[in-house]
Amino acid sequence: QLFEDTMTIREYQVVGRRRPDDLYPNPPIFRMRLFCPNEVVAKSKFWYIMKQTHKMKKASGEILSVHEIYEKKPEKIKNFGIVCRYDSRTGTHNVYKEFRDTTRVGAVQQFYIDMASRHRARPRSIQIIAVSEIAASLCKRPNVTQFHDSQIKFPVTHAIQRTGDRKYLSRFRASRPSTVK
Repeated sequence: QLFEDTMTIREYQVVGRRRPDDLYPNPPIFRMRLFCPNEVVAKSKFWYIMKQTHKMKKASGEILSVHEIYEKKPEKIKNFGIVCRYDSRTGTHNVYKEFRDTTRVGAVQQFYIDMASRHRARPRSIQIIAVSEIAASLCKRPNVTQFHDSQIKFPVTHAIQRTGDRKYLSRFRASRPSTVK
């Protein structure tokens, strides 16, 4: 029930370590960037991954800080590559997908929607491994590369002809206007 109610995702940086003791007097510090709806879920995901990868659980560790990460340039469009693994009905699969968005969080939201529609994968069964901004020359997927044309044009599908002068403006006309070019 991480994302079922709402689709607002934020990016958090969670920093934690094993609690210092006699066996580990100076434990290493681990940092993770996680996409979650709130801080509570971010901490929970942090301990879930730490238990899988480093055999460390919440009882033997401590969280040093939790910060929300914001995009540096949210007005610039970027290409993002997302690597993840997800559990389907038949097994575990690795996936690489590309998206165009202005923020990392926006790209991840597109990713969750895409995984739900194409693969029927729920957010609880998806583990995002890496989200990276990639150059246009390194993009592979055609759904992203089709927008890399500098001369790109979009059709006007519903053009309403408006008159510039008030004396030609009339509420009723004899013929219906054509809005398709």
